[in-house]
Amino acid sequence: MTSDVSRRSLLALGAGLGAGLGANLIAPGLIGSASAKAPKLGTQAPYFHRFNFGDAEVSVVSDGPLPLGDPSGTFVGVPKEDVQKMLTDNFLSSSNVILEQNVPIINMNDKLIMFDTGMGTSKLFGPTTGRLMKSIAEAGIKPEQIDAIVCSHAHIDHIGGIVGADDKPLFPNAQVYISEEDFKFWTDEGKMGSPLKDFIVHARKNLMPVKDRLVFFKDNQEFLPGITAMHAPGHTFGHHMFMITSAGKSFAFLGDLTHHQVLLLEKPRMEFSYDSDPKMAAASRVKMLDMLAANKIAVMSYHFAWPGYGHVVKAGDGFRYIAEPMIMNL
Repeated sequence: MTSDVSRRSLLALGAGLGAGLGANLIAPGLIGSASAKAPKLGTQAPYFHRFNFGDAEVSVVSDGPLPLGDPSGTFVGVPKEDVQKMLTDNFLSSSNVILEQNVPIINMNDKLIMFDTGMGTSKLFGPTTGRLMKSIAEAGIKPEQIDAIVCSHAHIDHIGGIVGADDKPLFPNAQVYISEEDFKFWTDEGKMGSPLKDFIVHARKNLMPVKDRLVFFKDNQEFLPGITAMHAPGHTFGHHMFMITSAGKSFAFLGDLTHHQVLLLEKPRMEFSYDSDPKMAAASRVKMLDMLAANKIAVMSYHFAWPGYGHVVKAGDGFRYIAEPMIMNL
């Protein structure tokens, strides 16, 4: 009873104060006061997010937004109207699909391990990419502290930040882990005359200078303590996702298993035009998402909305992504 009375008293007091303040705020003496309107600041928070996971510390940094533009030429296999409705129903632009580039850097088992590296110097998708080094600095991490770079595959937006504009490695102490199949496919000079030329050029630019530091992993191999590769082919034939385990907890870094938190989850058999084999990619997507949802394993996707960490659950014939709340204290 006391708490109810106290609450009612506070509410009444608040109403009285509000009425009094309202009267004062419109008093003639306050109109046209010397206080200037605050200018717009035009700055944003640093582009990193950090959280604890088991005994590990995860710092997610961004290489910046990656706009794909009109989805009709990229997400195919379903009517254009269905794609647009899925986007607008989720309050997303139906004319410009924007992906993130979420790069987890995990401090575990005496190693600092970075997964994928962004676009680097390439502006194939516009000026908003290529932010990785700035984001790493904002997170308080030095490039020379990175012990390992793990590449989900060799596409331009995942291996692009291994070297700088001068073609010298940006992470001088890091070994680079990738599937042998993807390394050979995407550095093949014989493909320079094909539509893949831009991807081949960029892969060669970033992978050939570190060829002596490359380590090839295999499916189901724990190639670093707590890091296990899981072959999920189709987007590229050597594409892998990774299970990260620390102190009995696990989450999966999906790489490019699915590019969009709505489109390729609600309709996981939809085809994505950047897949090497769209039907194989869809089969991998459904298989892996089924496993992750059934086992309630947390996920991080490279391209989901920032910072890309949460869970997937079954929803009819597809899935739904539930973002994990960002916890701002460690």
